[in-house]
Amino acid sequence: ETIAAPTQPNTILLPTADKLDHEVWHPSDMGRYAVRNVTRPTLTAFRPVGKPSPASVIIAPGGAFLGLEMDKEGWEVARWFANHGVTAFVLKYRTLPTPPDQKVFVAELDKMISGQKSVMAPPEDTPADALADGLAALRHVRANAAEYGIDPRRVGFMGFSAGGFLSRSVVEKGGTDRPDFVAPIYPNMSAMNVPADAPPMFVAIAADDFLLARQKGLPLLESYRAAGKSIEFHLFSAGGHGFGAGPAGTPAEGWLDLMYRWMRTQGLLGTEKK
Repeated sequence: ETIAAPTQPNTILLPTADKLDHEVWHPSDMGRYAVRNVTRPTLTAFRPVGKPSPASVIIAPGGAFLGLEMDKEGWEVARWFANHGVTAFVLKYRTLPTPPDQKVFVAELDKMISGQKSVMAPPEDTPADALADGLAALRHVRANAAEYGIDPRRVGFMGFSAGGFLSRSVVEKGGTDRPDFVAPIYPNMSAMNVPADAPPMFVAIAADDFLLARQKGLPLLESYRAAGKSIEFHLFSAGGHGFGAGPAGTPAEGWLDLMYRWMRTQGLLGTEKK
């Protein structure tokens, strides 16, 4: 089934947008709102009540670059941050094309997951469109920092799964647009080209995540450590792939509190100068 696009207040269209809209919204196994065939990327602001912290964070949902889990890996997390005084922005970035018909899409997705030949395949690297949207989001937040009441030098970028891969890419390939802190959550854990000015990184993943099983050791962490850069890593005993905000009663419950504490120890939440 497909559903109507939800109302998304406080949303701006990014300058990387195409003219035509091909979006398909549908429920997923994970949440109520997933979207695919995104051609018009947006950024939705979730602002705290009261005085915001100087830090802000852009959130990139996951979905194998074929779709986006907007509520479980976007809005829910953004609301958590806003409730803790941190201005958050959910990035709806451009995705790879998928069959417009929902039944055809589901059939092709099943084929892809079971290893059969499918018209769809997750890419080996962050697609250029997604990267361009991530960097456009960083530029927008910094350019409008005064309006949002935030520090343009404390803008973070976090993402889940494919969004976690995008988080890595905005650091690797972002140049002067790089975020000031980064948090890939259950991302691709392969080795990374770590730039000289790479920001502090926070990583969380479950021990039984298939993305971890693909690697020998922890190449992402080893890359960051070898470059002499700051990294904090949380490996939860279980939780699989896609634990989102950390359901109650699971090993990953409360990981957002761990990230918030990390942000505080990095000097991102207070008024001290960086």
